[in-house]
Amino acid sequence: MGTHDGHRQRMKTEFLARPDSFPDHKVLELLLFYANPRSDTNPLAHELMEHFGSLAGVLDATPEELQKVKGVGEHATVLFKVVKELAGRYLTVRTQVDDIAQSSKDYYALLRPYFFGARNERLCLLCLDGKHKVLGVRRLGEGNVNAVTVTTRLIAEAALSLNAAGVVLAHNHVSGLAFPSPEDLATTQSLASILSTMSITLVDHLIFVDDDMVSLRDSGYYQP
Repeated sequence: MGTHDGHRQRMKTEFLARPDSFPDHKVLELLLFYANPRSDTNPLAHELMEHFGSLAGVLDATPEELQKVKGVGEHATVLFKVVKELAGRYLTVRTQVDDIAQSSKDYYALLRPYFFGARNERLCLLCLDGKHKVLGVRRLGEGNVNAVTVTTRLIAEAALSLNAAGVVLAHNHVSGLAFPSPEDLATTQSLASILSTMSITLVDHLIFVDDDMVSLRDSGYYQP
């Protein structure tokens, strides 16, 4: 039995008994067990938390950023990236696309997985039929940390491909502020006007920031 085997077993038992209340640094320490089977991973877990500020910061870090931290090798880097990707896919799978969506709360639940852990701006389109049944979600593009540019034509094509009667546009701000910019408001009005000529209603425009979301419709910035 290795020096740390007893501690590791206690950690695993403790985690399985109360996973929801397990502190973030201990989750990271436990995860590092599987990248480093012999060493004490507690100091490295604390160093990563301090360096990146949070568990989310660790998982959002690029491979290059991670490997600048002493003790983080290829195994740990791949493990962190797999965990983040797995979490995003899990949220997407749990999203049911045969639901009726009529409120910003419904739209949030359906679209949030598409912005999970995003480091760049993304644009997605939720498509609905005339009775607000969800037809599907289309991821339309991803830009740099400041902007994502997708043409109105691409949005219209995505809506028409699913024979949508209504759509909800959604994008994220990586600035940390969910307030709509003047460009967001202008785009919303222009897109609504163009889609209406195709008998498609722009139902809402959502802006995501981390775990927060602003609905332009609910906030009074836009009325379909």
